[in-house]
Order: sequence, then structure tokens, then C-alpha cells
Amino acid sequence: MNVLIIEDEKALAQELEIFLTNYNYICEVCFDGASASEKIATNLYDFILIDLGLPDYDGLDLLKEAKRNESEAACIILTARAEITDRIKGLDLGADDYLPKPFSLLELQSRMQAIIRRKFGVKNNIIDLSGFLIDLSNRTISYGHSVINTITKKEFDLIAYLILHKNRTLTRMQLSEHIWGSVVNNDYDSNYIDAHIKNIRKKLNAFASPDWLETVRGLGYKIKINA
Repeated sequence: MNVLIIEDEKALAQELEIFLTNYNYICEVCFDGASASEKIATNLYDFILIDLGLPDYDGLDLLKEAKRNESEAACIILTARAEITDRIKGLDLGADDYLPKPFSLLELQSRMQAIIRRKFGVKNNIIDLSGFLIDLSNRTISYGHSVINTITKKEFDLIAYLILHKNRTLTRMQLSEHIWGSVVNNDYDSNYIDAHIKNIRKKLNAFASPDWLETVRGLGYKIKINA
């Protein structure tokens, strides 16, 4: 998932980037409001982390832009401001959460996971798909008593992202943007995603048929989950 970090404290911004990258988020960093405003207007993000105390921009104004241009992005305010009025304003403007500085990086990641579960209606971290157990927290796939260790990080990201959008067809372009951060070679007809799906199916077929992973001809892929 793509994350835009807007933080003028460079040490903290880099710490956030390293930490979230280790949790398989794709991060971009802005140290000022002007560059952040440009990125928000042109790119798609799953999360936008906004520091209110920017040198050139009111963070609340940036939050307004984020909600206007990135209606599906989850926004979390990160700030040293102690006033309750700032928190109320931010939440009223559509912020999904608020963390006062200093904060725990583990708490931030936990809150991001909670937002993902709420947003996509995922009640449990372990999803059972015809005997395949996909553990979204521990990032593992198992069948029976066997963990499928051959699944790569990016292959797991593909499966997890399709699970979050269960029963919805995602195009190759959407999968490329949200899993790799950009469309591969700007070629929407590339078989890059197809090759990854083929590899996933081959690895899962060694245990059982993953008939829940469907190809929608001419459109893309989806994971079918019965309610």
C-alpha cells in the first residue's frame, strides 16, 4: 500500500519511512506542504500521514486538499500541537485518526491496520479460502498444517490486496499502482501482473486448487469470498 509521509522533521520522516517500509508499505516523503500538495494532486495513496506544523503550509489546509483530491485515502494527523481544538478540527475535516507527538511507531502501524480493517470490512486477520489460511498480520499462507514458504513478499501483497477488495475486480493498472507504487513501464497491457498470478496459482496448486482466485477476462483479477 502506498503511503505519503508529510513531515518537516527530517529525522522523524526518515524513521517513519524505514519503519513502514519494513512493514511492506511503499513510502514517499515530503518535508514541506508545497511539494506534498503537488503529490496529492497527481498521485494516488492509501494513507497520508500529515504533520500540522509545516513551515510553509497549514496542515489542516493540506488535510482539506487531501480529502478533496484523495477521497479514498486514509489520513492520520501527526502533530506536537496539544490543543484539543486542532484535534477536533482535523477529525471534522475528515481525518481518520490523530496521534500526538511523541508517539510509538508500533502504535501507528497498529492504528493503520485498524483503519484498513474498518475500511474494507475485514473482521478477522486470518481469512479461510477453501482451506487456505491467509494470515494478514503475520503475512503467511498455510494449507493444512503446512506454511507455504515459497510465496514471495510481493505475491503475498497481491493476494492481500485482492482480499481487501474481495469480490471486486481489480485491473492490472490498479494492482501495479498499489502494490509496486507505479504502473510497470507505463504499459497497462503488460503481462507482469499475469506472470505473478500464474506463479501464485502454481505454488498454491501444489496443495489444492485456488478456485477463489479468479481471472476476469479482459479486465483483471478478483478473489471471490462468500459472505
